[in-house]
Amino acid sequence: MTRPDPEVQAVIDLATAHFPRLGTEMTDITEVRAFLAARPRPAVPPLPLARVTDEDADGVPVRVYHGSVHENAPVVLFCHGGGFALCDLDSHDGFCRALARATDAVVVSVDYRRAPEHPFPAAPEDAYTALLWTAATYPGRRTAVAGDSAGGNLATVLARLSRDRAGPGIAFQALYYPMLDPTRSRPSHRENGQGCFLTSDHLRWYWDGYLPEPADRNHPHAAPLAGAGLSGLPPAHVVTAGFDPLRDEGLAYAAALAAAGVSVVAHHYAGMFHGFLSMAPALPEAAAARDTAFAVLRTALHGE
Repeated sequence: MTRPDPEVQAVIDLATAHFPRLGTEMTDITEVRAFLAARPRPAVPPLPLARVTDEDADGVPVRVYHGSVHENAPVVLFCHGGGFALCDLDSHDGFCRALARATDAVVVSVDYRRAPEHPFPAAPEDAYTALLWTAATYPGRRTAVAGDSAGGNLATVLARLSRDRAGPGIAFQALYYPMLDPTRSRPSHRENGQGCFLTSDHLRWYWDGYLPEPADRNHPHAAPLAGAGLSGLPPAHVVTAGFDPLRDEGLAYAAALAAAGVSVVAHHYAGMFHGFLSMAPALPEAAAARDTAFAVLRTALHGE
């Protein structure tokens, strides 16, 4: 079986060493979060922006990054990954700063309630509340939704909610290696389930915490690949990685959107792994891929 190039594998090994062994050696959410909080973090100065503020979006904490000084700059509502259970505004602060700068937009990062304390549908409903707040706070702005991993799930669910609840309008959805299928049944889960940072044990633990009710595993607001109904969604950009257990569900979702008549830009990086867009400082290919992803979103927002 093909494996990552040595320089890529070295980054995977380093990331793995600083991440808890979820679902096997570590299962208690308090212990997991304490492990992550205690990790050494590199002292990297934050990317400067015009303004960064923490706000209350009608009960949902958000962090707003002003990447533009223009009065009518477009807006990106961003949902962070972490299997619906981990990560927060701080974990994705650097990514959101880079996103705001590159897209010349206002980025609203959502601190939705996390599983297992708050299982589905808490996360998508919090994200939708933040979307309503964003539309009211920045009226008339061209707006996109974006997210990585579990956040990619929430972003495309927001696109569906926006369509089905008559707004707010969404112009574009940017889905970075989205986590979409609780069945975990596609070949990439078997091929990449161990040794590529994100593991099959992680994913089982994440989904079990997020969807404790079996009936919810077929709900389109939890599992966007579980049913049809994709027509009328906004154009999408889907990024996938060859050594990601989520590879095949991302590819399948891009194909399903296209089959439903949704305009899709798909970029697949055969030599990369889950989360690689956040590893831009460590890998030239990841840096180039992130530049491309942000350029696609900038074009969609500004019509360039």
